[in-house]
Formats: sequence, C-alpha cells, structure tokens
Amino acid sequence: MVLLPVEASDAGWLSDVFKGSSKPDKSAKQATSPKRATVAKRAPKVKPATPAGSAASPKPRNVRLAALGPVSLSPSAFQPAGPTCDPAKFRIVVDVGHTAESGGANSARNVAEFLYNHRLARRIEQTLKADGFTETRLLLTEGKARHSLVKRVAAANALQANLFLSIHHDSVPTKFLEEWEFDGKKSRFSDRFGGYSVFVSRQNPDFRTSLAFAELVAKEMKAFGLPYAEQYSQPIMGRHRHPLLNKETGVYSYDELVVLRKTRMPAVLLEAGSIINRDEELVMDSRERQDIISTGVTAAVKQFCDRRWAILGPL
Repeated sequence: MVLLPVEASDAGWLSDVFKGSSKPDKSAKQATSPKRATVAKRAPKVKPATPAGSAASPKPRNVRLAALGPVSLSPSAFQPAGPTCDPAKFRIVVDVGHTAESGGANSARNVAEFLYNHRLARRIEQTLKADGFTETRLLLTEGKARHSLVKRVAAANALQANLFLSIHHDSVPTKFLEEWEFDGKKSRFSDRFGGYSVFVSRQNPDFRTSLAFAELVAKEMKAFGLPYAEQYSQPIMGRHRHPLLNKETGVYSYDELVVLRKTRMPAVLLEAGSIINRDEELVMDSRERQDIISTGVTAAVKQFCDRRWAILGPL
C-alpha cells in the first residue's frame, strides 16, 4: 500500500478567481480576446526544438513519496486507466490560463500572466501536433474570472478530451511582494521563490489518472534540471499551503480549483515558472525555456499513451 501525505491546507490563493480578481487589469495592452470560449483547431506544424545542453527524456524511474497523512492510495493510483492510445485520435485540451479581461498575476515587469500563458500554451500545442497528436486543441476563453471558469470547463467537457492541461505562470502572496521601478513605472516583485509546480484535484472524477499524468509532466521538468516551487509545502505559506504529494517532483494537491475538479476528464494544472521573480521572468520569456517545457510536456503525453506505461506503471 502506497501512502500519500495529506497536510492541513486552506487552499485559495492560486485559484483562477483570486488571481483574476486581485491583479490589475491589463486587457488594454493585450490582444483582443475571442467573443466566446474558442478552440484553435489548426496550427502550423513545427518541429519542436531541443534546447542545447538539455538531456533526452528519461525512462520512468522509481518515485519516492513523502511521508503520509490520513489518506492512502494503492500503487494502481499511479497508472492511467486506458491501455494505450492512437496519437492521431488522442485529444488533449491545452487551456490558456486566465483571459484578456482578467489577466491573472502581473509579472515583475508589469506583463499580464495571460500573455505568458497564451504564448507557452500555443508552443505546447504546436509541439504536440508536430509529434503526431493532431487532435490537440488550444482553449482560449473570454470574460471575467469566475464567469470564464464556467465557460472553459463547459468547452473542455464538450470536446470530450482524453486529457486537460491548464497552463499558468506563478506569483506569490501579497505579503512577500517588494516594490521596485522598471521602465519608469512602479512595479512589485519577489525574488525569494521560483520554480515550476504541478497541481491535481482529488475531487476530479478521474483523480488516479490525473495524478499519473501529473507525475509524468513533473518528472520531465525535473529531467531538464528545472527546480520545483517548494514553498507551497512550507508553514510560511499559511493558508496558501498545499499538500505535497511527491517531494521528489513537486506534485501538489489543490482540490478546490474549478478547472481541475469540474472537468470530466483527467486534469492537470502546470505553473510553468515564476514571473514575479525578476530573474526567472527573463528565463520564462526565452524561447529556450518555452522549448524545454513544450518538449517535456510532449514527452509526458507520449509516455502516458504508451502501452508499456499503462500496464507496468512507473519503473
């Protein structure tokens, strides 16, 4: 029996609603959003670039789990439900977190998170399609935070996708922010934290498969040498603390997130990196980092679809 740690957690800060409502609206500087939740059906095929010095995606490895709390899962919880898939028919929805109207967090240089999310999600979509996953759909939603959540979940469910992946970029609670001036304008930053993080909801109708895919994504990020955001497991985060399901890879539980618990397919949210950290924002803005993440996500999807993974689980 494999036990997973479940710590006391009062989730709430990372939700789409909070980010959308608590950050300045940058819609005036953003591209006009679609009139309704839309799905980009076509994108030019491009060959995903492999950044110089990056390692090839590793074979699945043993995973050591954090010490446990009151909830337990069997080893089968880490195995996808389906035995295999045809990449040409396998449909993954790549969700662009937030909207032009509610742009999410602001970066250290006053750029709305939505713009970072859109660019990276688009790159992931292109890489997946170029690798044979031609049914990949890019999901763009319009509107204010809470209303847009309902629309994006409805759109994802209508597509009857096999997987749902929501793309975001991270910030920090207000108490950690400091002031500085960039390009003649006042802004706020926090260089204290950085790294990616992966979230799942135990209220998702297929939590077992969600967790399996989350593990694959996180292990790909780690294989490229990227650190995960460890702060969410620390007491200093207070009510923003989340249960850490795997201390090796940075997979967290965030049960209340609407896009994770209301979707009718396995769902994962990826915080690709921190844009409130001044140095990491520059890295996240680079094509090299975008290629690393899109290549890692594509490798995770390929492993997820592989018959050997479905039968054996992580080795």
